Amino acid sequence: MLVTCEEMKRAEEAAFARGVQAEDLMEEAGRGIAEIVRQFHPEPGLCVVFCGKGHNAGDGLVAARYLTDWGWSIEVNLAYRESALSPLTAKKLKELPRPRQSSRARGSKILLDGLVGIGARGEPRGEVAEAIRSMNRLRHDEGAWILAIDIPSGLDGDKGLPASICVEADVTATIACVKTGLVADTATNVVGRLAIVQLGELRPSDRGSWSMATADGLRAWLPARPFNLHKGDCGRVGIVAGSLGFTGAARLCSAAAVRAGAGLVTVLAKPDTAGLLAVSCLPEVMVKPCENYREVHDLRFDSLAVGPGLGLKHAAEILSIIRDATPPMVVDADALNALSQDVSLLNHCAGPRLLTPHPGEMQRLFPQEGRTRRQWLEDFLAERPVTLLLKGARTLVGDAQGRRSINTTGNPGMASGGMGDVLSGVCAALIPQLLECDLLKSAILGAWLCGRSAETAVSEPLGSAEALCASSVVDHLGAAFGSLRAGEY
Repeated sequence: MLVTCEEMKRAEEAAFARGVQAEDLMEEAGRGIAEIVRQFHPEPGLCVVFCGKGHNAGDGLVAARYLTDWGWSIEVNLAYRESALSPLTAKKLKELPRPRQSSRARGSKILLDGLVGIGARGEPRGEVAEAIRSMNRLRHDEGAWILAIDIPSGLDGDKGLPASICVEADVTATIACVKTGLVADTATNVVGRLAIVQLGELRPSDRGSWSMATADGLRAWLPARPFNLHKGDCGRVGIVAGSLGFTGAARLCSAAAVRAGAGLVTVLAKPDTAGLLAVSCLPEVMVKPCENYREVHDLRFDSLAVGPGLGLKHAAEILSIIRDATPPMVVDADALNALSQDVSLLNHCAGPRLLTPHPGEMQRLFPQEGRTRRQWLEDFLAERPVTLLLKGARTLVGDAQGRRSINTTGNPGMASGGMGDVLSGVCAALIPQLLECDLLKSAILGAWLCGRSAETAVSEPLGSAEALCASSVVDHLGAAFGSLRAGEY
């Protein structure tokens, strides 16, 4: 759910009128923030809390208290004199165990941004501005990791416009609900990864069509498997992918489908590549040579993924199966490039279609022409009866029925080749596993799982954004499913 800052304030006032105590909310928020830190940095290190006057600082101090219990060393950096703190924040400062710091702390250096909240407007000044500069300096020069509490200090919570001095967060732990400014295109680089700390007593009335993809909301879509399940129940997935020089795309897509739970996975390939794929794909993957991709019509599949690494040599065949194949289909990569020759074909498909373009592919399908990303998706879906997953640092998913979702997972390490091939395989595998083969749900789950898999890979002792590759995302999908079922952030 997206809310304005004013709507969030009204929800807080309504909670207080019901007798909810601000301290109880602060304790709940602080615990959630600490859990997010531990999710991304399992080993204790040094946490520095940058405090303003208000309750954001109090949330950070509560988080620091929990982190202390879990072995972290803590430092507190006050932007104002202690006497200037709000009474509740001052109380939480006093509750923080002493000593609060250690010069011998090892491991990660974490900075909590509790300087200003959603009520702040205009350019940060004075001590707050200097604290923001200090945080960003530590991030750039020493590799410190920044978690912004509720909103990065210096960002307009409604419009999403960063001030000239603004915290550059790696993760923003927004409290209760996502503020509209956090998902603005202009805010992405300062917000970073979004995590939502749910507060049971703070739930503004639902409005609008856009929802946030979180594990708490998604895990019910993929219940535990019954004990008597067999491979036929888990879906027969067909993958039309790969060509000479681009067999890796088919390998990644099919491996991802296997790791995402598909019962049977078959790659359809031209004779010149089928032999290469037969000896290089996972042994669980079947490879079927075909002279013409239209042979897919003669085979029994519960879902299809079409496009990774195909090239455009056989565009007519690709367009034919996009139009005429009856199973639900993920349309990606070169299938999208072929489709850009005649996008109106989408209005006459024999089965449901999920399109997964990156911005360049989307531009060829439907020029952006100054639209925001969300409006771009809205306008395309107003014309085409499909499900659309628009890739990006904040992946968007929507369908022609008006359902909309914003993904929360992922990291900059995913800016490398092959990630889209993995996503296509995951989505195709999920389609037959979901009730009624819901393409929107498969797309939302697929984006969340791939993003969480990337996060898990990077958080390992030898992991980094620079070293992340698509194969590593495939390898960590099992951990991502575990995170989903555990309800992680």
